[in-house]
Amino acid sequence: MIILDYRDKRPLYEQVTEKLEHLIICGALEANAKLPSVRALAMDLSVNPNTIQRAYAQLEQDGYIYTVVGRGNYVSGKETWQTGKLAALSGELTDALTRARDASLSVEAVQELVRKVYTTVPEMPGKDAPTPTDPQEWIQNQKGGNPS
Repeated sequence: MIILDYRDKRPLYEQVTEKLEHLIICGALEANAKLPSVRALAMDLSVNPNTIQRAYAQLEQDGYIYTVVGRGNYVSGKETWQTGKLAALSGELTDALTRARDASLSVEAVQELVRKVYTTVPEMPGKDAPTPTDPQEWIQNQKGGNPS
């Protein structure tokens, strides 16, 4: 389900990107599922098609979707987007660990912090809630209607 918050300071394309990423990660959009066309999703969300195009471009850059020229956009396999996520996380961890080392923190203290954070991070929002698997269904849910 995609609900845009017009009071959010983030651009709409970032909100769309985040929502689609969440649907992919939680499995609501399965690997190789066809996404709605840019025009169709833009109309359903009442946004400019450039907003959706930019969101799709970001998702493709991050490995969450792939484009088949003349056919549309599809959800990438889990291995593909997890590889991209791991690469991004590697850079973030490298920066954080460099700062920890520069502050003379012990390896043991950092490992304990990682263990603590990893085990206390809350689950993904809505992970237990049922999620639609049909892209048209989540578009309909966003609009507050039932799929026809």
